[in-house]
Amino acid sequence: MFKKIKNFIRSAKNRIENAAANVVDKAVRKYFEARTLLTAPTAEGYVDSGVKILIAVVIGALLLAGLYALFNNTIMPTVTQKVQGLFNYNG
Repeated sequence: MFKKIKNFIRSAKNRIENAAANVVDKAVRKYFEARTLLTAPTAEGYVDSGVKILIAVVIGALLLAGLYALFNNTIMPTVTQKVQGLFNYNG
């Protein structure tokens, strides 16, 4: 009977030690996971986003100015002359 009690106490002790070790392992894993995420250089900051937006706005403005200059002076006068020629047709 004492042998059964002794074995029961040993197995309970082992189960408690294993459970405690698992909790510690999980805590250590979570710590390293959090540390890795917080120190990762892949995060994008507000300054980076702002610079990207400014670059996009400047490039868009340059493209718009170029297209406006092209259509206003080169293409549009030709189109306007042809349309006026169609309406002034004396058949």
